[in-house]
Amino acid sequence: MRRYGRVVGCLVLVFVALGLCAPVDCGAEPIRIYLDADQSGARSSSLSIERGIRTALSAVDFRLDGREVEIVLKNHRGNSNRSKLHLDEYLADGIALALFAGLHSPPLLAHRDYINTRGILVLDPWAAAGPITRFPSAENWIFRLSVDDTKAGFTITEFAVGEGGTRKPALLLEETGWGKSNEATMKAACVDLGVEPAGVFWFNWGLGVNGARILLRDIMATGADAVLLVGNAPEAKAIIQAMASLPAEQRLPFYSHWGLTGGDFADEIGPDIRGQISLHFLQTSFSFISRPENPLGRTVLARACALFPEVVSAGDIKAPTGFIHAYDLTCLLIAAVEEVGLTGDILEDRRRIRTALEHLEEPVDGLIRTYRRPFRPFDAETDPDAHEALGRADLRMARYADDNSIHLVGDKTPDGN
Repeated sequence: MRRYGRVVGCLVLVFVALGLCAPVDCGAEPIRIYLDADQSGARSSSLSIERGIRTALSAVDFRLDGREVEIVLKNHRGNSNRSKLHLDEYLADGIALALFAGLHSPPLLAHRDYINTRGILVLDPWAAAGPITRFPSAENWIFRLSVDDTKAGFTITEFAVGEGGTRKPALLLEETGWGKSNEATMKAACVDLGVEPAGVFWFNWGLGVNGARILLRDIMATGADAVLLVGNAPEAKAIIQAMASLPAEQRLPFYSHWGLTGGDFADEIGPDIRGQISLHFLQTSFSFISRPENPLGRTVLARACALFPEVVSAGDIKAPTGFIHAYDLTCLLIAAVEEVGLTGDILEDRRRIRTALEHLEEPVDGLIRTYRRPFRPFDAETDPDAHEALGRADLRMARYADDNSIHLVGDKTPDGN
């Protein structure tokens, strides 16, 4: 009888377990999404991207086609060689579906051919260099929902000329593929707008205040009346500090790419220093702060506040475009999986999702806009923007408020100004 009782008890436990598992397949393997970004020098951007991904996944209970989603965080520290190791880890992972990139363009530029020839499904919510999404083959595996530098330089330059009145801008650029892609578009924009650049000046990662002062001295000698800046937070801090140290009558306005928003720039270069320098920078066209009437935005912000104790209000989302782009891009990934499902063969699933992203049938509501066929099969000649979800109409310029929040130019702030 005791043995019978134990058998019955075991069967009851089995049936209970089966009953509990019925709504979701408890035996199914999870699926993994990698985030390969700079978790050190550009921590604000990578954290913002991660939170955008998690917030979007929370709407589907962190499951794709019934399989639990695990997020794997990798820190390449801005180093392309470290990023290559993470690409290899992804390839060796039998349940890794997609890999999100981070702020830096150089790792993607360095390994673009490797990514595309080996079928690594890369989703880019930040890195902006133009060539990233333009692999000269229909087998293009990189999809971007972010700024595209074949267009960004035009927006920055147009604002500097139209709103700022500059006639002789100096181009101050990070000496990387990202900086060089902006050199081409900014020069082209200057030609279109009938202005003559004062010159092109380059700097490397690790630039300090003294080096920045030398660069600014050379820029001043050209008679430049503004600076078009392409750089990330560490170098931008040194450059702005160097400009603020000059006499007020010598200081030039800055019109910057958005790289400076991805680190601790606003914390280190506070309102006292920023009040001495005219600084505008690129963003995309959604803001939790200056567009609070957006219903989806309110819902997403509420989700983020529930998920992350540190996020109490919109101002707590640092580097907000990372969050916004990652949220929208994850929604597109979710839509692709919902359209074609997952087979359990990871190589086949990566191929199916890549194709589904290029042929999304239903509109997908995002923060920036509703996406209707955001991606298409790539053709370098007839459709070079096929893997770009955003265009020039989605780009805006912005500024920092005194509380370090980012406000889009032309939008009202919460106090109505």
